[in-house]
This record gives sequence, structure tokens and C-alpha cells, in this order.
Amino acid sequence: MKTAIVIPAYNEAETIGAVVRGVAHLGTPIVVDDASSDNTVQLAIESGALVVRHTTNKGYDGAIESGFGEANRLGARAVVTFDADGQHNALTLASFVDALENDVADLVIGIRPHPARWAEGLFGRYTRARYEIPDILCGLKGYRMELYLRNGRFDGSRSIGTELALFGLRSNVRVLSLPVPVTARAGNPRFGSTLSSNFSIARAMIRAVVKDWWVTTR
Repeated sequence: MKTAIVIPAYNEAETIGAVVRGVAHLGTPIVVDDASSDNTVQLAIESGALVVRHTTNKGYDGAIESGFGEANRLGARAVVTFDADGQHNALTLASFVDALENDVADLVIGIRPHPARWAEGLFGRYTRARYEIPDILCGLKGYRMELYLRNGRFDGSRSIGTELALFGLRSNVRVLSLPVPVTARAGNPRFGSTLSSNFSIARAMIRAVVKDWWVTTR
């Protein structure tokens, strides 16, 4: 297997079938069902995905962690994370897969036209100043499996999908940033209310800043 497309999903029955069918020609879709209460699992399987099931909700980072573990077990050389809510286009995904499979980059980061929340914009201002990456929180990212193995995990600090990318940036791996158009999401956002989601993002940013400071000054 060259590329696994890891799709974290929580109650995404409305979109998961179309998402899986749209990306299947570009890699092996691995849907990680994070204890959904709807028929996300059934629809994902019917659409051709491999499914990893959580019996309890582990959150966004925990779902992708399980997806990476399954991709590594299956021998994938690269992983691209892809949202289940229909906001990302499979045509955009093709550029990520090409860059990884043709050894152009070790880390591919999607850049959306604008942040979805004010805390995302704040986090982006930090990573732009630190790494010239203005959108560290885009859900569409690609990784060579070697990067995951070097770090030893996708996430261990509830970073909202940023730990492994930030590790790659600090490690000076080959990075490619690509524009990612975003369409309107179907259904409610995974990260909940504006207040709670902004708080979670701000907390993740503080962890990232502290870790950057610790790594560069020790």
C-alpha cells in the first residue's frame, strides 16, 4: 500500500459515503469511527472503506492516532488525513498524494482561504511567524510514514492534529504547502460550540508554544 487516507468520523452518516467513494481511487480509505451513534460505520463499509471502530469517543486526535496505527500495520508509505464532513475536495487530495508518492515532500500542509474560528487565526499567526505556515489546523495534511515513526505517534498532547506536523517543521523536513478550497460543512461542527472550540484551540496553541520554547532552548 502506498498511501492511506485516514478519515476520522463521528456521526458523519450524511457525508461519509460520498467522501469515501470520492477518495478511494487515490489511496486506501481508512475510516476511524469515533463511537458514532448513527450508521456511519455501515455506510463507510458499503462505500469501500476499511473501518477502525472506537467503542468510546477518543476525540479527533485519538481517531487519527488509530488511523495511523492501522495504516502502519498495513504497510502504508504515506498517510493523508481527510475530513469526513465533505468540506474537502478529492481533486485537492490528488496533489497531496502525488507529492508524497513522488518523494517531493515529507510533510504536506493544506492552507485554507481563511480560518474557521478566531483561535485558529491566532494559532496560524504564530506558525506563520515561526515556520512560515499560516494554517497549521487545516485537516488536510499529508505525511511520509517515516515522519510518524520518528516521532513515535501522531499525537499525545491533544494538539488538534498539529503535533506531528509541528514535529516535522522543527525537524526541518521537506515541507510543501498547498491551497485547500473549503465548501460549506454538512451538519454540526465536530468541535462543538464556538466558545469551547476556541478554548480548545487556544490551549493547543499554548502547548505548542511551550514545546517549541523548550525544544529550542534546552
